[in-house]
Amino acid sequence: MTQSDYSKDLVVLVADKDMEHAVDGILSSRFQALGIRRISSDFFVHPHRDPGCLIDGHEFLRPFTNSCHHALVMLDREGCGQEPLSREALEEDIESRLRGSGWGDRAAAIVLDPELEIWVWSDSPHVASILGWSQRTPDLAGWLRNHGFLDHSTQKPDRPKEALEQVLKLARKPRSPSLYTQLAKKVSLGRCSDPGFSKFKRTLRSWFSESSR
Repeated sequence: MTQSDYSKDLVVLVADKDMEHAVDGILSSRFQALGIRRISSDFFVHPHRDPGCLIDGHEFLRPFTNSCHHALVMLDREGCGQEPLSREALEEDIESRLRGSGWGDRAAAIVLDPELEIWVWSDSPHVASILGWSQRTPDLAGWLRNHGFLDHSTQKPDRPKEALEQVLKLARKPRSPSLYTQLAKKVSLGRCSDPGFSKFKRTLRSWFSESSR
């Protein structure tokens, strides 16, 4: 089949609504920053969340092999049920199942290590603004360091979800999927050095570069 034979460019299976909003926000509004063309995509949230994406993602996506050009499976390592395995080992396991279920080399897995919130944390001023921390003292990085979430040798908290929850609680800002949409649309993609995000960008560029029209 050629690219034009598929009704959608991409189908994305994610573990929860937060992840859906984050990725959809990036794909819908930041495609130029990703270095890709505008694409058509469908999103699905696995009813069994991270373990479902890990174990059953290939079966969930099997019906879409002839209607979608490419597929992504995305989940957190924390909570997937196989935490002792590395991000790379989990991704290879999922991709092996996808290859065998009819996707061949048209699908990939992105495991966020330890979880989606690792993508939230960067030195962008938009992070503090969206999380409700603007004009507070100490600044966001200072507060994270003071409370043991960040040290001077790291750029991201070791416990990113816990850090986010504490910041939102103090800022009296509700946590909702729309928060991830705001972050996805505002924060510079170049500021995120997470390996999983780097793979996410590389994969999309290899599939949907401007020259692949």
